[in-house]
Amino acid sequence: MQDIYIDDQGNGFPLVLVHGFLGSSEMWSLQKEFLSNHFRVISPALPGFGESYKVKSQNSIHKMAQTILKNLNEMNIEKFHLLGHSMGGMVVQEMAKISGDKINKLICYATGSIGDIPGRFESLDISRERLKKEGIKETINRVPKKWFVKEDKAKYFYLCENATKEITEETADNALLAMKNWRGYENLKDIHNKTLIVWGDKDISYNFEQVETLNKNIPNSDLINDEIPHKADTSGKSIVYRASFSHSESFYWPIEVACFDWSKKIKYEDHLRVSIKSDDYNDWLFEE
Repeated sequence: MQDIYIDDQGNGFPLVLVHGFLGSSEMWSLQKEFLSNHFRVISPALPGFGESYKVKSQNSIHKMAQTILKNLNEMNIEKFHLLGHSMGGMVVQEMAKISGDKINKLICYATGSIGDIPGRFESLDISRERLKKEGIKETINRVPKKWFVKEDKAKYFYLCENATKEITEETADNALLAMKNWRGYENLKDIHNKTLIVWGDKDISYNFEQVETLNKNIPNSDLINDEIPHKADTSGKSIVYRASFSHSESFYWPIEVACFDWSKKIKYEDHLRVSIKSDDYNDWLFEE
């Protein structure tokens, strides 16, 4: 089997980022630019997606999880932090099921425990039917827009366009089938890693019941939620933000709260924000 693409940059404790449906490694590019100052950031492109478009796609979340673990093993990475977004959140839960002892801290962003997502803007069966009827070009023109408040006018929407340039109908359908057939609910009680769950109440892919299920059933988990959609805040900024800093008495924690050493001396702007005025999550990845 051909190897998947894996971007590997920075030094420090490994942090693995797993993208979602119609994603790519590049979609994390602005996070990687900043996070690599603190961690060794490893961001694979799942088989058939993004930079791994030449690799045969997979129709199983379990297989996707195995693929990433296999590659991490070949890179001699024995222990790592793990973050997954959307479908990638399903993959990281499956990775925790297979090799939970390798994961130091787990971050589930905008995801749930059931692949056939209740409350999604449309059922996965409808997405598959529309994909077959309308074709891949219409699907990639239609679906990613729903992740942004300003749709394709959002500042970083071009990263979604880049991610889907080479994607095939087979890859998209295999991923939809993989999600539809995946169920992780029964395994939540066995995830003993310290876990952070992040969700926004403007998310039209995952409703609060889904993320609350994660929080209630993963024993050592915390939940952050605020008024953000599946990919962007009200200004249309994508999760693939560029962090900038300005000193301020007031301070808001963005999605990066899962990854950084925060201080009340700084305010993060021009990015996806989660307004948490507390220091409960300071040093979340750094503390023992």
